[in-house]
Amino acid sequence: MKISEIIDTIKNNSHDEWNGIKIKPETTRDKILYGNPDQECTGIVVTLFASADVIRKAKELGANFIIVHEALFWNHGDHTDWLVYNRTYKEKIALLGDMCVWRDHDYIHAGINMNGEYRDGIFVGLMNELGWNDYLVNSYEQPRQFRIPSKPVKELGKELMEKLGLSGIKYTGDIEGNAENVYITSHIIGPLDNKETEFIENNDIDTVLAMEITDFTVSEYIRDSAMLNLNKRVLAVGHFNMEEPGMKFFSEYLKDLFNNKVPVEFVRSGEAFSFLTK
Repeated sequence: MKISEIIDTIKNNSHDEWNGIKIKPETTRDKILYGNPDQECTGIVVTLFASADVIRKAKELGANFIIVHEALFWNHGDHTDWLVYNRTYKEKIALLGDMCVWRDHDYIHAGINMNGEYRDGIFVGLMNELGWNDYLVNSYEQPRQFRIPSKPVKELGKELMEKLGLSGIKYTGDIEGNAENVYITSHIIGPLDNKETEFIENNDIDTVLAMEITDFTVSEYIRDSAMLNLNKRVLAVGHFNMEEPGMKFFSEYLKDLFNNKVPVEFVRSGEAFSFLTK
């Protein structure tokens, strides 16, 4: 099967609208980021970010097609015209060789076909990895709020690190209290964060699992809440750490979609950051 045929099959089994907006070829992130899609597929590697180590592993596995969730060349839209003289870019191109890389971001978030219902594969995968299916509060299509059995926050932190394979989690707020009403935020990066603060407040969220988070807006609100003896905290798990289980789940989904006729392997891109501690 050609790589282009695999891509078409994935698209045909995904919802074509995300947040009420049609996914269009000229605006979608989901494009060929590198290589020739008209070659026969020798194997698929599914990953969150195609790092140099992931590319090496794909070669070891004999795969020539990598499906990523994030950009290949470090910028929104994966533009490469500004990288002509960048040494890392040149080395990564050389490493890729005959590989083909396709980004599946908008389609998997818009929803993959699961028994006739379209669900966000990234957050379904995270929910499955955490074992939180029975605790879902909000949208079945995009599971992001959960009411878990009450437990000490430190215990929840250890559970997250064990299940997601993390070496640490940054936090702010009350680390000594109990977690029960848990919310996975979107990106907390400044301009539109009021809506996240309002959701946390109006839904009595006590524990936020954050992707990106700045030192201002929501984190300040959480710090003040904790200092005023309100039971709130943020566990800043990280963007890639939170979404990687979704791509692991997607690799299993693809095995079923193609009836195991195409070799599919999940390769972890792993933690984006390590920690220096005292």
